[in-house]
Amino acid sequence: MGKRPKIIAFRRKREGKTDYRLRLKLAISGKPRLVIRRTNKHIITQIVQFQHDGDKVLITATTAELKKHGWNSHSRNMPAAYLAGLLCGTKAKKAKIPEAIADLGLNTPKKKGMFYATVKGAVDAGLNVPHNKEILPSDDRISGKHIAEYAKKLSANKTAYDKQFSKYIKMKAKPEDLQKQFESTKASILKVKQ
Repeated sequence: MGKRPKIIAFRRKREGKTDYRLRLKLAISGKPRLVIRRTNKHIITQIVQFQHDGDKVLITATTAELKKHGWNSHSRNMPAAYLAGLLCGTKAKKAKIPEAIADLGLNTPKKKGMFYATVKGAVDAGLNVPHNKEILPSDDRISGKHIAEYAKKLSANKTAYDKQFSKYIKMKAKPEDLQKQFESTKASILKVKQ
């Protein structure tokens, strides 16, 4: 008997970029996927439909788009994640896409974390995404109340405040006013829905 041929895994599996078992389960459902990915600066949400010749991206919404709706704060925090999901869900409803399955990729999401804030945003926009309500963050965390309270507490120590909120200061945004900005941006996104 000769040597057995060496089996080489798919390139994306070797590179640690794709979990093909999970991907197969999602593809078998036949439903579009709500794909949530995080980069160094932004959160990207997409509605993707599986096709045999390659996935087709139907809708894309990123935290970079939130500027059009008045958001001028950090684009990788809990409120921005929720708003990206809300924007994606709003676009999906306009495109008559009623449901999707959450695809978080190789990320290990934390209960009540940023990825689930994005799912909650899509659900609040009217997109049907199967989920357990216990994993979704509270409305206070989604609106940035925890960030605003921490900023108010830290404002007594200017050095610590400037260090902690340097990105907000660079964008000329006040973390104390994050909830107000969140509500106005949310209202702007929901107007697009009508």
